[in-house]
Amino acid sequence: MRLYIKNMVCDRCKRVVREELTALGLHTVSVDLGEVETEEDLDAESLKQVKTVLETNGFELLDDRRLTLVEHIKTLVIDEIQNLKGLKPAQMNFSDYLSEKIGYEYSYLSSLFSSETGQTIEQYIIAQKVEKIKEWLSYNELTLSEMAWRLSYSSTAHLSNQFKKVTGMTPGEFKKSPTRKTLDQVGG
Repeated sequence: MRLYIKNMVCDRCKRVVREELTALGLHTVSVDLGEVETEEDLDAESLKQVKTVLETNGFELLDDRRLTLVEHIKTLVIDEIQNLKGLKPAQMNFSDYLSEKIGYEYSYLSSLFSSETGQTIEQYIIAQKVEKIKEWLSYNELTLSEMAWRLSYSSTAHLSNQFKKVTGMTPGEFKKSPTRKTLDQVGG
């Protein structure tokens, strides 16, 4: 049975979900961000137990197809930006990538995402990029030029301007007093 789960944003999330489902006696076939497949078909009581254990760990079991699509969009964006999976070809824009991966026209996905989250997919992508930049700035891992290249910005000036527009600070000012969000809070 395929389950869709909100707030799975990292490998630790996958591990926690796998461990919790195993503790309930379920056998997982696969555990991916936002999605789990179990060998068993779950009855109403089992689904209730899964829902409870997920909520205890900060996750949410999704049963609405619209919300599931929104979470799938978020998962693809997070995988690409935060986890640097590199699944999206460099020359492909996000709208084409999301349409191809999810199997719906981008106009539908965009409208759905906006109506469910109150922000555009583009705003969500920018928020994720800014959060990744914050991470790199906090750890002093990369130069602005390297960050711009890895996140497909046209220049360091574009990166800096977008960062300031979102945070109200330049990257240099941010480094002096770093404040970050958890990934499930980004763009929300």
